[in-house]
Amino acid sequence: MKSERQDVPLTEAPSDQEEARTDALARGLGLFDATMIVIGSMIGSGIFIVSAESARLVGAPGWLLAAWALAGLLTITGALCCAELAAMMPRAGGQYVFLREAYHPAIGFLFGWSLFIVIQTGTIAAVAVAFANFLSVFTDEVSPTRYLIEPVRLGPYALSLSTQQLVAIALIALLTWTNTRGLQLGKLVQNVFTFTKTAALAGLIFVGLVFGWNPESAAYTSHWWDPWANGWTPQAAQPSLQASGALALLMLLGRAMTGPLFAQSAWNNVTFTASETRDPGRTLPRALLYGCTTVVALYLLANLSYIVVLPLDEIQRAPQGRVATAAMQAVLGAPGQFIMAAAIMISTFGCNNGLILAGARVYYAMARDGLFFSRVGEVNARRVPAVALAAQGAWAAALTLPRTVSVEARTGAVQYGNVYTQLLEYIIAADLIFYVLMVGAVIRLRRRLPEAPRPYRTWGYPLVPLIYVTLATLLVGDLIYLAPTTSGIGFLLVLTGLPVYLVWQKRAAPRSAFEAAES
Repeated sequence: MKSERQDVPLTEAPSDQEEARTDALARGLGLFDATMIVIGSMIGSGIFIVSAESARLVGAPGWLLAAWALAGLLTITGALCCAELAAMMPRAGGQYVFLREAYHPAIGFLFGWSLFIVIQTGTIAAVAVAFANFLSVFTDEVSPTRYLIEPVRLGPYALSLSTQQLVAIALIALLTWTNTRGLQLGKLVQNVFTFTKTAALAGLIFVGLVFGWNPESAAYTSHWWDPWANGWTPQAAQPSLQASGALALLMLLGRAMTGPLFAQSAWNNVTFTASETRDPGRTLPRALLYGCTTVVALYLLANLSYIVVLPLDEIQRAPQGRVATAAMQAVLGAPGQFIMAAAIMISTFGCNNGLILAGARVYYAMARDGLFFSRVGEVNARRVPAVALAAQGAWAAALTLPRTVSVEARTGAVQYGNVYTQLLEYIIAADLIFYVLMVGAVIRLRRRLPEAPRPYRTWGYPLVPLIYVTLATLLVGDLIYLAPTTSGIGFLLVLTGLPVYLVWQKRAAPRSAFEAAES
């Protein structure tokens, strides 16, 4: 049955009648709340672990900081462009709506489909398992090898339930439930944990930069821009790489940016909640700018603290990638491990709340367009999309159960990985393309709808969107060249949504809100 579209035109502010309805989302987010969603969704576990792989790929502290700085440049230029679209189209679903209106409903659907099957739910699963992983620092009861259900092999994959997986599922269930209790509770959890984890990250930076300087062997004493002088070679960083010299370094710099980009991702999540944001034309651009600038600055300072505390090889080979933990242990001794574990648990808890709160609004918007199950487009008595939250939570929890299986050639030992990690790696290039399309939508809509109200216009237009599109497109090409199979699988995962879209489109084709406004 066709879902009834009740949205006002995207370029208009919500009417008093819309605000009074009890079957619509409630506008309860102010500037502080929206900024906390931006910061809270961005700061998860990535800043504490991904620098190890990035440092290994580029082999010098200067290039490590360059990878984070370039990722930050992409984040801020992308946010400046997204801000124009968010102010112009303050509707639930955010980026889904932008792509739908600028290009075609199928493009918006493929983004929402990718978000549901991998991007948002896979990230929720990954962050939940990271929470459980650091909980294991405090108790041996939580472990990836303490099984309630032993792994059941299914070819190259397996299914299992460990105490670590159980904690991750419980966290997803808890945060999903709290968000069904109303926007006020969801934003309270978000604000408290985001403030706490931001303070914890600032504390890590302060301790490292003030008390942690190691003038004899820290990474900053090595060659900053000559990784070969540090014993690095392109083939050691990526054995299959055919290039050499400066070209190889630049290509690996691109791959080294993927971790920082993942750590800085999810800034677009605040646009998913636009229908619940007060005065969105002013609030959303400011929240995006304030939040992204804050996180990019903190991430650069955090990496600088790693560089002044730890030797380069300890950054590259930190156990399980836990660079922040190694840095705190170097400065504070044994207590540093527990302090960092607690900080990361707070960080991942708040991050997952933001991801869960925001992501469900995209599926809600898709259902309102008739492109998802109609019940997903309903709100409960507390005016939140409870069914969308439950569907998202159930799938994210399910993604924690499948495991990849590998056998170490030398010892024959069986090792289990996580399928969601594999899926997220697959879809990185495809996800970047959705970001490129979103930024390109600023240019496209300027030409297609020049008279449409724009409460905020992208600063530096058209240079800023062109910088983003150019850098991100080069990065996508680099990832496709360095990992063609991985990227190809990711594109195929996205394209699995096409037949699904055709089925839903036949049942209830969505109507453009711009067309509705003109008719």
